[in-house]
Amino acid sequence: MANLVYKRVSTDQQSTDRQNLVLDEADIEEPVVFEEEGGTSSRLHPLERPKFGDLLTYARPGDTVHISEMFRLVRGTQHILDVLDVLHRDRLALRIHDGAFSAM
Repeated sequence: MANLVYKRVSTDQQSTDRQNLVLDEADIEEPVVFEEEGGTSSRLHPLERPKFGDLLTYARPGDTVHISEMFRLVRGTQHILDVLDVLHRDRLALRIHDGAFSAM
């Protein structure tokens, strides 16, 4: 079972440094990393983002999707529900390592 790491920043002036710190501290075994190009808009639905689409294509049942914080993947309630529906359908686990929902 693979550990799939997803990273994204909202603007091309931002970096993934904080995400890298959180995910490095999580000590994820053999991560397969999918990182959006800088500036991938947070207004774009998560299921329409290129690298998240690549992650879903790569994923197999039983894999775990790792994100540093929930807002690196989704911004609103409907996006959360849409992503969770797809993850559930594809039998993928979601692990949030910091911030809101990290204890789930």
